[in-house]
Amino acid sequence: MNEKVDFKTSLDSYGAKRGEFRVLDVPELRYLAIDGHGDPNVSPEYAEALAALYPVAYKLKFASKRELGRDYVVPPLEGLWWAEDMAAFTANRDKSRWSWTMLLLMPQWLGDEAVAAAVAAAGETTGKKRPPVRLGEVELRTLAEGRCVQTLHVGSYDDEAEVLARMHDEFMPAEGLVFAGTHHEIYLSDPRRVAPEKLRTILRQPVRAAG
Repeated sequence: MNEKVDFKTSLDSYGAKRGEFRVLDVPELRYLAIDGHGDPNVSPEYAEALAALYPVAYKLKFASKRELGRDYVVPPLEGLWWAEDMAAFTANRDKSRWSWTMLLLMPQWLGDEAVAAAVAAAGETTGKKRPPVRLGEVELRTLAEGRCVQTLHVGSYDDEAEVLARMHDEFMPAEGLVFAGTHHEIYLSDPRRVAPEKLRTILRQPVRAAG
């Protein structure tokens, strides 16, 4: 059996340092994805999204190990975040106006059939257990972000605004870069187990050359 793969260490796109803005080319990657809107702290829609994503991800992991002999660590949760007025995200932090897509990275060796089987398996009920209410909304999507700027933020999610302001208003203009995609976050810490001031989050912004 092959050694268990941990994408956080095997993929360069997970590399980021605190206090450093890094320009990199992110390869085309595939994700389990589900969409939603509203404050993730209070919205049942957000909790239901995660309750649908994770069972599928773990069914895929177990099937890969059992049927293909290829084991891996389920990658960290990721999210795309936006608002009609991006100030609601970066400055005013009006979470009720946020839209999002939550993501879990998929190994390249697993395809559509494996995902369909995992969704079906996650929907099987035993006893009084009911399937996740948003299970049918989980999709396999390809994300082609290309050139990006990213950094590691250590601290509360609510303290990201200052780091993003430096990325958007200082680093990007100095490098001749402009926005070319949706704000992307990668959650390296579990907020249920880690204090807010110690949370580690990769902040990523797809970019292109100005002009």
